[in-house]
Amino acid sequence: MNLCLKVWRQKYGKTPGAFREYRAKNVIPDMSFLEMLDVVNEDLAERGEDPIAFDSDCREGICGACSLVINGVPHGGHEGTATCQLHMRHFHDGQTIMIEPWRARAFPPVKDLVVDRSAFDRIIQAGGFVSVSTGGTPDANALPIPKVDQELAMDAAACIGCGACVAACKNASAMLFVSAKIGHLGLLPQGKVEKNRRALNMVEAMDAEGFGSCSVTGSCEAVCPKKINLSFISKMNGDYLLATLGF
Repeated sequence: MNLCLKVWRQKYGKTPGAFREYRAKNVIPDMSFLEMLDVVNEDLAERGEDPIAFDSDCREGICGACSLVINGVPHGGHEGTATCQLHMRHFHDGQTIMIEPWRARAFPPVKDLVVDRSAFDRIIQAGGFVSVSTGGTPDANALPIPKVDQELAMDAAACIGCGACVAACKNASAMLFVSAKIGHLGLLPQGKVEKNRRALNMVEAMDAEGFGSCSVTGSCEAVCPKKINLSFISKMNGDYLLATLGF
């Protein structure tokens, strides 16, 4: 399979960028999207050209590093699929593929397809922790947790912090990410002690980083590789309201 790639190239974050066209030749359908880019980069390196910079780490849909907008959709648009899990069999011979980085003011460009997502780290640092003393590791059945709460907490904990929700949102909102992190801790007994204060601090940190507001279009949920539900945003808004009222 042979493909035409139109890739965003930007040497440094402060320099102008532009799309450049590359040919991906003899692509094997069972390759992942990142493996295809590896092959393209090998060809560029052999020709003495600068390889395309892109983020990757685990390549198993766990770390959230693979931040690419493919044909206008973060992660390529296949439900519950990160870029590293996207296989080339979903494309056809001769197809043109547009590849861009996440685009948001809070995610400044670094180089080519790489952006700085440390804003997420700072939001978590603002309140994504549990400060109560838990002592030694308790037995698994020592603290009963309702099954509904346990499952919701696990759903929220599945968030890999990739930032696709921000890239898909017309306002570059990070509310799906932040609500998942708040929901993960706030639904469990250990995290309920600081639930409202955590919501207040993390939402304020999110606003300070320059993320936009949520307009509930659902584009974030549609592209989330872990299918985080919009209901977490509603829950976060409730926690935030209680915190502002002093509860």
